[in-house]
This record gives sequence, structure tokens and C-alpha cells, in this order.
Amino acid sequence: MFLSMNWIGDFVDLSDLDRKSLIHNFTLSTAEVEDIIERGSDISGVVVAKILSVENHPESKKLHLLKVDKGDEVVDIVCGAPNVREGMKVALATVGGRVGEITIAPRALAGYTSYGMCCSEAELGISDDHSGIVEITEDAPLGTDIKDIWDIDDIIFEVDNKSLTNRPDLWSHYGMAREFATLTGRELKAPELLDVAQFDGLPAVEVDVRATELVYRYTAIKVKNVTRKISPANMRIRLYYCGSRAINFLADLTNYVMMELGQPMHAFDNAKVDKIEVQTFPEGLKFETLDGVVRNIDENMLMITSGNEPVAIAGVMGGEASKIEDNTTSLLLESATFDGISVRKTTTRLGLRTDASMRYEKMLDPELCRVATERLLKLLCDNDEGCEVISSFSDAYVKHYPTITLDFDKRYVDRYTGIDISSDRIMTTLTALGFGMTRDGDKFTAVVPSWRATKDVTIKADIIEEITRIYGYDNFEIFTAESPLLPVRKEILKSNEDRMKDLLVKSYRMHEVHSYIWSDMQKNKELGIATPDNVRVINAQTPDHSVLRVSMIPTLLSFVKDNRSYAESFGIFEIGHTVCGLRENGECDEQNKLGAVFFSKADSEEAVFLKARDAALELCTDILHKECEFVSAECDFDFEHPVNSFDITVDGVKIGYLSVPHPTVLENIDKKCAASFFEIFTESFSKVTAGAVKYKEPSKFPAIDIDITFAANIGEIVFSRLLTAATSAAGDILAGVTLKDTYQDGDTSTVTLRFSFISNERTLTKQELSPATDAICEALAKLGMTVR
Repeated sequence: MFLSMNWIGDFVDLSDLDRKSLIHNFTLSTAEVEDIIERGSDISGVVVAKILSVENHPESKKLHLLKVDKGDEVVDIVCGAPNVREGMKVALATVGGRVGEITIAPRALAGYTSYGMCCSEAELGISDDHSGIVEITEDAPLGTDIKDIWDIDDIIFEVDNKSLTNRPDLWSHYGMAREFATLTGRELKAPELLDVAQFDGLPAVEVDVRATELVYRYTAIKVKNVTRKISPANMRIRLYYCGSRAINFLADLTNYVMMELGQPMHAFDNAKVDKIEVQTFPEGLKFETLDGVVRNIDENMLMITSGNEPVAIAGVMGGEASKIEDNTTSLLLESATFDGISVRKTTTRLGLRTDASMRYEKMLDPELCRVATERLLKLLCDNDEGCEVISSFSDAYVKHYPTITLDFDKRYVDRYTGIDISSDRIMTTLTALGFGMTRDGDKFTAVVPSWRATKDVTIKADIIEEITRIYGYDNFEIFTAESPLLPVRKEILKSNEDRMKDLLVKSYRMHEVHSYIWSDMQKNKELGIATPDNVRVINAQTPDHSVLRVSMIPTLLSFVKDNRSYAESFGIFEIGHTVCGLRENGECDEQNKLGAVFFSKADSEEAVFLKARDAALELCTDILHKECEFVSAECDFDFEHPVNSFDITVDGVKIGYLSVPHPTVLENIDKKCAASFFEIFTESFSKVTAGAVKYKEPSKFPAIDIDITFAANIGEIVFSRLLTAATSAAGDILAGVTLKDTYQDGDTSTVTLRFSFISNERTLTKQELSPATDAICEALAKLGMTVR
């Protein structure tokens, strides 16, 4: 949100203060300032001038030759603006002046010398309008510096919206002025208002609030004979500096008051809207908003109607049919407070967020409704003297926020802050912030102001925050707290997940990624994966993100597809949340899972698959100190390969699965690639009792490796059983068994195993190993493996 120091200066005197230092103090005490922008510093030497004559350029259809009186002399100007005319008062950049990055100097244009430049609003930096030169309507002597009649010089600061979420009062310049007044110890000036009580004898606007549970307050008043169409220049400049474009006088007025006081307002054409109902439509309807979009309104969305004809979405946007037109002279002015939760849900369902809705979502103070109306009427009457209020102020105050009163004493403040803040300072600070304060010695009673009572200040601890932030956190004495520091053991699940991440990154050079908990149905469709029916998100931003995921793998496969052109081979993993339906109590069955995918355009599918297998195996051996088994299994999901899919089990408990993508899915990723994946159920993994760590002294004698090829049905081999049989047959001299190669040709398949032998007592010879290898071959023959 952008805020103007000139605007804030309307309500608190900052004339002799360093404004940038004030903004810095505001950051320390109130909210984070993201940027400070100096407006107008690049404009100089621009004065009020009058066009005395206009001649067409003899050799150009677009250029004009002007005689311009700038007060002290008449100069020649070459200008291409289409709206130039004799008698027009303009903003003239004189020789030696600056406009943006341009320094004005005499310049030859199409054979004629121009001694200055007539400026557009865009060139002055006060709007985006560059369709023609700006016309000055103010009564100012020729030669007057443009900055003496318009507030071009200003300091704008941008506040991070997230830091104002709990402070609806700070979504306005007046709320900001209250903060600056408190920080500087200066008086806060009240905005000038037009008291609506004087119109009590006029006919009332008919207001019928039917959806009382969604409305706090709705006020309305009618005005006629509004003839002004264009807003005053300084109003337009302030709106532009704060991020809003000028539209017309009435629309600009409502935006101006919203930015000044924080209260959204809406002006209806009174010829189209003469009475108000606030209601919902059980059957829903279609409604065209001011932006020309026809929107689907459901039964939960609050609507403003006139004679039951919809004219606006409450708190969000008005309707196209009831908008202010160029010929509008009478209006019905709305100032209301709607339920913030209802407005937020409406904006989410419609995908339509506006400046008004952002403020309503923060839970506005209903007391602002009358103040905002009186402020707008004051500005309207001051700038359009012929306008006339033709109704009384209709006020349907449906719901009131309760008054919050908090009792505390100085000892409570000292105990919380750890410093001695005087009772006088406590009283002064809270009074300046608008709290109704009464004091009895060192005891205080604070009545929370209405603009802080909607959801901000509710308990005594909130009072401490108000006192200390104004006192200044940087003024606190720094000292070391004395407190026992006790070691905290991580939960097994968290510890295991951290170790998994470390192992995959260090040993397999994989990349950790992060994603959302929902399935991306569009990306699943592109991969050829059907999104399983599961728990759905009610207020999803898009229908493609409405279903919560049951597996991490489709998300990771879509990431692989998106990144396949950046590296020839890579691996990615994520430990994230999945939802596997509902529990008996109706809550989501949320489960943590580790998903890992390996991808390569260079390696074979077999090599990539074995790499995934080795990673899953190492997770078990390194963390659980146990070997896992890979058991051929039926597919649980359609993205798994129908044959090459295996359950990962430890101690007979399934802790995950290993597979390669279904051929269709793999082709949709890349036609020339290989991929494999595994998914570990981290909660099931952590429930497995870890084995004891066994230490084995390494031998100082060399090992001997012997490769043996067996004929076997590869799909029926369980490596852990093979390892147990070989170890039992060979005894202690067998140090390990590794898979070297596999071969398949039709019905024939072979597997080559490498057996490593070693002794702690001597160097073994091949002759000594013959009995051991014979025993191994005999043991493996019982498992269906015969030596080739």
C-alpha cells in the first residue's frame, strides 16, 4: 500500500521534521516500510504559461507553432499535442528546467527553434495521461511555479500489506496520521466534516437489510445537482501517487475518502437506484460487474439490490447497470460495514479482489460509516457548490461490536517489559492512540477505541504491545536473560526425515523440491495420470487444484517434465503431506511421505531403476540398520509400471514401494528418457524398531572377488533370501554379495553375482575358496538358480 506524507500532513503538522527519519521510526514501531519514493524531485523550472497564438507547422500535419506567454516574456514553442488552443493555460518547462531525465534547452524541431516544452500530465509524473498537454484551470499568475499551485513534491512510502493484516485502521492516511502524531507527540487534527444531522427533516432513503447476519451497518444518503465531472488536480495527483487512477469526480471522491479514512464507499446513479435492499439469493444469479465481466453469484454471496434488482456485490464491486455515467447529476451514496469473512469468501469464489474488499476483509469499524459520509459530502460541496443533499441520513445499524474495557496497573507493565516506564508516559501514549483512559494512581482503565476493537486489541497483553512499540524497542536495555537450557531430543519421525534428506543429497546428489498438498489435475492430465477421487478443497483457487493428493509421485513427475531440458540426468525428492481419505471421526487421514524420482537421458532404464533401488536400500541400512526386501507387487496407482513394481518391506512391514513410470507416462515426460521412483511412508518407516549397530573390524588382508553367472527367473529372486542362503553356505569368509549384471532374451534370463571373500587371519587363495563357492552354488540351486 502506498501512502503520501503530504496527505498525512493534512492531519498532523510535520513541517519542521525529517520525514524520512519519521518513516524509519514508523518501521520500528508499527509496520514494515518496503520502499520510499520521492515524487517531484526531478521536476524544476515548470511554470504557468498562456498560449497566445497557434499556427499549423507549414511542413508537418502534427506540429504546431505557438506563442506562449510565461509571465516575464513571450517564447516560441513547437508542440505536437492535439489539444492546443489559443488562450489555454499550460505547464511550460522553461529553458534550464528539468522534466524527468530531460534538461530543457533551445531545440530545433522541423526547422523551427522551440524555447521550452508544454508538458503533459505523464511528463510531469502526475498521471499516465500523455494524450495531450495539461490544462491549468486554477487562477494563478503567469510565471508561477507549477509546484506552488499543485502538490507535485511528495514523499511516498510503501507499507507491506501483510504487516497491517490485524490493523484495519492503518489502511488509511488518517490512521497513519494518528501513528505519526503519537510518535512525534503532536496533535492529531480531525478531518473536516459536513454534519448530516442538519438533513434529518428530509425524506429518508429506504434501506432494508434482510441478511442481518452478514451486515454490521448500512447507511445511505442522496445528493442532486452534481455538475462537476473532473476532480481537482491535487486530488488526482494524490490518488495517482497512491496507486489509483482518476476516473471521474464522483468515483474519485469515493476512492479518495477510502484512502483517507479507510472506509470503502460506493456511489450509485440515483436515477437507476433509489432504494436499497441487502440480501442473498438462494437460487443464485448472473451479474455483470463494473469491469464488464458477467459473474456467477451463488447463494452465499451478499448482494445490494434496488427493488430486488441486483446493483452491486456487497463489499466487492458495483454493477455495470447502475454505474455513474458522464451525464449523472444525482447519486445515492452508500457507506456500509459488511462481515469481513463473508467478503473474503466472496472474493475467493469470484477470483475478484478489490481495494474495497481488502479493507472489508480486515473487519472495519462500523463507526466509520457516518464519518466517511460526512467527509465525502464536505469534499463534494466544497468542490461543487451547486450540489444539494435531498434526503436524510438513513442508518441501519444492525450489529454493534462490544465495548472492550481493560484494567491493568504499572506493575503489570513493568513485569511484562522488564523496564520502568512511567505512569505519565503510559497515560500519554495510550491517550494519543485513542484509548479512553482513566487513572487512579498507578492503576489504569483503558476503553479500546472502536477502530481497534474489531479484532486487534482484546487482552491486556495487547496494551503492553501498544506501550512498548511507541516507547521504542530500540530503547530497551539489553541484558542477558537467565534461564535453564535443557536439551530437547527430536521426535524420531523428524530425526529420520532429516537424515533421509541428508543421505539423498550427500550420497545421490539429489535436489529437494517443495510443492502444495493438492493435486494439479491439469498437469496430471498432461502426464496421462488419472487424479484419484479424494478429499476436496471447498474454496480452491481453481478447479484443477481442488483434490488433495494421495501420493507425492505425480507431483514430482510433473516437476521432472518441467525441468527435463535443464540437465541430462538428475534426481529430485520431497518429504510432504498427503491425504489418504477420511478417518472415522471425519478428519483427514494426513500422512507424511518421502517421494524420490531419478531421471536420465543418458543411462538405461535398468541403471536408473537400480539407482533408485540402491537409494531406498541405503535409507533402510543407514537409518534403521536393517536390510529391506523388494517384493514384486500389484500396482496401487496407474502411473506405476504394471510389471516392474515392488513393495519395500522391513521386518515384513510395508514401508513404501519402488517402481518405474508406466510407459505412457514416461513417453509423456520425454520420448527418450529413463526414470524410476520410490515412495517411503515416513511414519511407517519410523515405527520400525531400529536394529543394533554392529561393529566389524576391517581385515588387513586383501579380498578376493569371484563372479558367477546363474540361470534364474529374475522376477522371482528375493535378494535378501539369496544373501542369507549364500552366507549360511560359505560361512564367515563371505564378506558380501553384489549384483553385477542381468540378461534376458525371451524366456531365457541370467543373473551375474559377485561374491567377495576375505579373512582376518591370512590372504585367501582361490583353491581355498572352491568348497565355499560349491556350497554357495548348491544353496542357491535350492532357490531355483543354476550355474551357467
